[in-house]
Amino acid sequence: MKDISPNHYERAFENWLIDHQIKYTSIDEHKQPAFTDGKVKSFDFLVYPTDRQIIIAEVKGRKFTGTSLEKMTGFECWVTAEDIDGLVKWQEVLGSAYQAVFIFVYLIENIDVDFNGADVFDFNADRYVFFTVKLDDYRSFMKRRSPKWQTVTLPAEKFRQCAAQITELLF
Repeated sequence: MKDISPNHYERAFENWLIDHQIKYTSIDEHKQPAFTDGKVKSFDFLVYPTDRQIIIAEVKGRKFTGTSLEKMTGFECWVTAEDIDGLVKWQEVLGSAYQAVFIFVYLIENIDVDFNGADVFDFNADRYVFFTVKLDDYRSFMKRRSPKWQTVTLPAEKFRQCAAQITELLF
């Protein structure tokens, strides 16, 4: 399958889906739909796990520079207010058969990392780890990160509480 995204984080996630034979649709971010109250930010993928809600996935690529995943520290998990607003709108429009989530795709920067049993995905000579946070959980615990850049984040302890490996969401 042809990779449509120039973003290596999205390509890694897409190839993970292909490798695990999970049906999905990638969304062209350049074609933003207009709703009656204006434009709504697109998401990245619709993912169709077997016997579960359809996933509205917003992929967020970050780097992990730590040496261990054991304590789940060192994970940047900020998003924009536009990301939140867009996913909220899409979940409202698409209905209860859909669940909006953030897929945090972490590029592993160090060669020797203790993955503490986490699933690792090798793609194009890089190594990635995927974590998901449900939109509703994110909204419950998010804190303002930067008013200037209109970003929010999860405090570290809330990220540890809410983040799940991608396999928990899709299998």
